[in-house]
Amino acid sequence: MTIENLEAEPAEAGVILGEQLPVARAFTENLARRGEELGLIGPLELPRLWSRHILNSALVAPLLRPGRVGDIGTGAGLPGLVLAIARPDVNFVLIEPMERRVAWLNSQVDELGLTNTTVIRARAEEVSLDAPLDQVTARAVSAFRKLLPLTAPLLRDGGELVLMKGINAEAEVAAAAKEIRRFKVSDIRVDVLGEGVTSEVTRVVRGFVRA
Repeated sequence: MTIENLEAEPAEAGVILGEQLPVARAFTENLARRGEELGLIGPLELPRLWSRHILNSALVAPLLRPGRVGDIGTGAGLPGLVLAIARPDVNFVLIEPMERRVAWLNSQVDELGLTNTTVIRARAEEVSLDAPLDQVTARAVSAFRKLLPLTAPLLRDGGELVLMKGINAEAEVAAAAKEIRRFKVSDIRVDVLGEGVTSEVTRVVRGFVRA
């Protein structure tokens, strides 16, 4: 069944997602069918759903390590559900405050058979976890300086930030000097992923948090 206006699956999807591609394809089609109706994606996103959202998120998967990874403000499942699909060897905690989005995320976890994924309805600054996270990610949530108070406290000592940012990532890091000191973030770097592979690169701010 074709979905009107949905971007054709790019050839590089198979390279990036490997044997997990069929699951990612099912999620993409579900999001294309229900996303606008549920207020998860805008009406202009279908023609670029694969390149701008699915593959953009999936490029982060190799940066994750087996352990416990949190995704703040998961929304439609970008990047959290995409990463959970791409890395079945990693345990994910998807943190999202909106009930409608939480219901969507839980429906996809069940339908796609994602046994490595837990969804928690909470604001990042109020969430109560039974154990700290090894890594934490977020996409299109807030400026880096505003993200640090939401993400750094959720990490264990030595845990890693893996935050997806836009073209101004370097400037955002520079503007967050005070917060970087406050939350003891070290070894900060901006990685550019997907160059020569995808039509749109992904920028990730990475850094380690010390207690």
